[in-house]
Amino acid sequence: MSTTQSERLRELLAPLVDARELDLEEVEVTPAGKRRVLRVVVDSDEGVQLDECAELSREISAKLDEADVMGGAPYVLEVTSPGADRPLTQHRHYVRATGRLIKAQLTEGGELVARIVAVDDEGLDLEVPGVKGRKPTGRRLAFADIAKARVEIEFNRPGADKAAAGTDESQEEA
Repeated sequence: MSTTQSERLRELLAPLVDARELDLEEVEVTPAGKRRVLRVVVDSDEGVQLDECAELSREISAKLDEADVMGGAPYVLEVTSPGADRPLTQHRHYVRATGRLIKAQLTEGGELVARIVAVDDEGLDLEVPGVKGRKPTGRRLAFADIAKARVEIEFNRPGADKAAAGTDESQEEA
């Protein structure tokens, strides 16, 4: 896909995504046999629901048909949210991952697995899990020291049950 097509797609789709108060994370066109796949990744601080993706997909499809930016070749449109183990590439990604376990590849070499405690403009405050029964330790990591980072999937995340229970209670009261 040429840069101009990518830019045109972003310009065309950004207002639709913004209108739903979502962030346009990625627009990607890849070949898939005789077709192409247009993958549009959206996110928000509250996450993205399946119904939102479906509604946005219908709007994007109509807009693409109207603008003919994809040309005459067949394509498949996918509107999705980032995966649970998403790469962290922007400040807002780290903010949204507060409380989550991440794996960071460090610019100086090596990697670090730790939980994000807080995020500011310069970097992260982390809690590094203790090894062999030792207590967790705090660590500061500047964004400049991170080559790449990704959320680690946890099946029994500490505090997740409390957070879910708190959310359910607040919904019942409302």
